[in-house]
Amino acid sequence: MTYIAKETTLDSNNNPVLDMSDNANVDNVSRIRETIRQRILTVIDQSDDLSDGEIKDLIDSEIIKLAKSREMGYETRKRLRREIYHTIRKLDILQDLLDTPEITEIMINGTDSIFIEKSGKLERSEYCFTSKEKLGNVIQQIVSECNRTVNEASPIADARLRNGARVNVVLAPVALNGPIVTIRRFPDEPVKMDDLLEYGALSLEMADFLEKAVKKGESIIVSGGTGSGKTTFLNVLSNYIPSRERIITIEDSAELQILGIPNIVKLETRGSNVEGCREITIRDLIKSALRMRPDRIVVGEVRGAEAIDLLQAMNTGHPGSMSTLHANHAKDMVSRLETMVLMGTPLPLTAIRKQIASGVQLVVQLGRLEDSSRKVLEIAAVAGIADDEIVMKPLYKLREEGEDESGRIKVSWEVTV
Repeated sequence: MTYIAKETTLDSNNNPVLDMSDNANVDNVSRIRETIRQRILTVIDQSDDLSDGEIKDLIDSEIIKLAKSREMGYETRKRLRREIYHTIRKLDILQDLLDTPEITEIMINGTDSIFIEKSGKLERSEYCFTSKEKLGNVIQQIVSECNRTVNEASPIADARLRNGARVNVVLAPVALNGPIVTIRRFPDEPVKMDDLLEYGALSLEMADFLEKAVKKGESIIVSGGTGSGKTTFLNVLSNYIPSRERIITIEDSAELQILGIPNIVKLETRGSNVEGCREITIRDLIKSALRMRPDRIVVGEVRGAEAIDLLQAMNTGHPGSMSTLHANHAKDMVSRLETMVLMGTPLPLTAIRKQIASGVQLVVQLGRLEDSSRKVLEIAAVAGIADDEIVMKPLYKLREEGEDESGRIKVSWEVTV
């Protein structure tokens, strides 16, 4: 569905002459949509703040003015009302995509190319923006609502929507075919362990094991590739934390939905801006969190030098802390963590490995199979150091067992202890 505004013929009342049947040409519908939108915006500019209901009443009134009801099909009127409202009070053409539960990711590659991940499959959307200005307006609406700034001087920003969806924006001159917007949408209701079991992401025995580990205060790293479900899984594990404890969450953009913890503090990073506000990093927040008397610290994701601060927190009276990081295998997690620590401080590798071995107890490795399903690939324990290398002890490993009649991969988990 493309929004296109073109010149059109006007009648004696300065209204466009259009075919408004349910089978009307897309260009015709697009033209009347733009005409109504401009008229509503003019009314808004001249009036006090209008409620959503008043906006919808104005839209209905304009639709009746521009085309008699008998000339306009019901489905057309219904679609026009929704789309015009979305352009004024919501996120324009993105709103329909965001309102579709099966869509988990939206990837905007400039104005005329939008891809979506729907039910685990990547496909191109029929929607597109007609101009960089319209896309730019949506971007500014998104970032302004969470007090972020993005422009040519600062062309990269992380933000979030009101429903918790994660947003990454990259503008020109960094993005050559931009603006680029990537939206990761999370379920409206927080995913629970029962849901993961129903999806077949892990076995009941593994779920019981992880519940006991969290309650016992073992520090856990959830690792995996892009889109493997790390944040969702971290959120599920966090809900096993005893309600008596004080928890501090630290994220680039707040996504975790930890339930049942009354004593919780949620911290979020902040970028610098032209008004003189300095950048607040995850490192800054971890250091500050240590002065807030936390029982556990939950970091949404470690990507760099903050890894050393998280390890020190795990080793200095905050057992049971958790985080996620990108890694293809459980053993890769260790080398990735070592590299990130070195980004923050020039410690000898031996010292870093001792910090990891004493601070981290479990690694949960996630991944996506060829059928796009997300699974726990491995749970491994950090078993200490031998010959100056960290020893990983696999506890559970996924094993593929062919495909079922629908093409889904059948799996089981091998207990290796």
